[in-house]
Amino acid sequence: MGGFFGAISRRDCVLDVFFGTDYHSHLGTRRGGMAIYDPAAGFQRQIHNIENTPFRTKFESDLTEFHGCSGIGCISDTDPQPLLVRSHLGLYAITTVGIINNADALVEKYFSHHGHQFMAQSNGKVNESELIAALINQADSLVDGIRHAQDLIDGSATILLLTPDGIIAARDKLGRLPVLIGRNEDGCCVSFESFAYQKLGYQTTYELGPREIVKITADGCESLSPAGEQMRICAFLWTYYGYPNSNYEGVNVEVMRYRNGEIMARDEVARGMLPKVDYVAGVPDSGVPHAIGFANRSGKPFARPFVKYTPTWPRSFMPTSQDVRNQVAKMKQIPVPELIEGKKLLFVDDSIVRGTQLRETVEFLYASGAAEVHMRSACPPIMYGCKYLNFSRSNSDMDLLSRRTIQELEGDEGQQHLEEYADASTERGQCLLKTICRQLGFDSLGYQSLEGLLEAIGIDREKICTYCWTGRE
Repeated sequence: MGGFFGAISRRDCVLDVFFGTDYHSHLGTRRGGMAIYDPAAGFQRQIHNIENTPFRTKFESDLTEFHGCSGIGCISDTDPQPLLVRSHLGLYAITTVGIINNADALVEKYFSHHGHQFMAQSNGKVNESELIAALINQADSLVDGIRHAQDLIDGSATILLLTPDGIIAARDKLGRLPVLIGRNEDGCCVSFESFAYQKLGYQTTYELGPREIVKITADGCESLSPAGEQMRICAFLWTYYGYPNSNYEGVNVEVMRYRNGEIMARDEVARGMLPKVDYVAGVPDSGVPHAIGFANRSGKPFARPFVKYTPTWPRSFMPTSQDVRNQVAKMKQIPVPELIEGKKLLFVDDSIVRGTQLRETVEFLYASGAAEVHMRSACPPIMYGCKYLNFSRSNSDMDLLSRRTIQELEGDEGQQHLEEYADASTERGQCLLKTICRQLGFDSLGYQSLEGLLEAIGIDREKICTYCWTGRE
């Protein structure tokens, strides 16, 4: 997906941008970038590949070259950014987070006949931040340009602009991702994750509404375009993406995950479906708090039958070779034999997307001597690849375990009954669970219900995006 951080201050803020951006490293694995502005030196910018080396390590040597009182940084799972743009609207740096589903159509409609050129990436695609900048530059002001770009984009676009006189932040038009403003005695910052700036001594002062555009200076935050009435914030921020310390729309990530696990256990006990197990455990790392909540409510002891070894392998998907990635994933799982051998285990994972690594995890547990392995997903079956962010974005919905299994069970006819398959109380729902159990080797499988998940988040349900489960926008 990606994350961002910006700061503007009465003092040099390079270190704030550096550390604030680094605190978003859990959101992306491909590119990192920083752009700093100084009135005397102008814009300074650097972009690094972070697929095999963390952001902090790649940028430490650049810090002595950066100086200025304003800047933005990004962690990107897609395109190299921030970009420097010169146009009739002035010189600015831009970084974006989101997805443009109609990028080719926009290029064809607005730029193909006017001599406009884009730098193609190795995959032949246009850098989406470059395309957004080109759309912005069609207008007579940056604010009008941002609104113009967001109106044309099929998908989502959260935008940060660094200009000589401040930072302009724009939350995507339906607020699928958060944008928060922090402040200290010297200036202000803007961030995806709230904990990133709190650790740097800033306090939360404002959270942008959907579609809202603000200008941030060292003196404060000024609204340039009001928030829209509709919001569809991504539910996966709480279940998976978000860091435990973060708050979105006033709801803490870790607290939501505990509550989500408690609701799962509550409902399973009420149905009389809770298996007799020795331990409840979480699939590290984001499954752990869901499992703690499940254990607390079910009365089953919590344990960690295996841990991930991450000092040298922080991300299992870093190597370019799939074979190497698979081997690294296996090497990271270190068993605690005393908590596995002969034990009946119930694991909670944050979600089940394609199921590949989960199958390997179950095989690893049985090979380590587990008597039974029961699996629970902290969210409903994923039926649709995300059109707005990168969580479950796939070349085909058939890459998703639930859709692939339904196709195997019933062919195209099954695709007409997705809502029924997602409901464990129906015959089709039970068939889906039993088939996945056979395929992946679970002794039992359960998914959190959509109602339970929404209850755990606890905000107005109409404000939450559930597209990946329901297919409804």
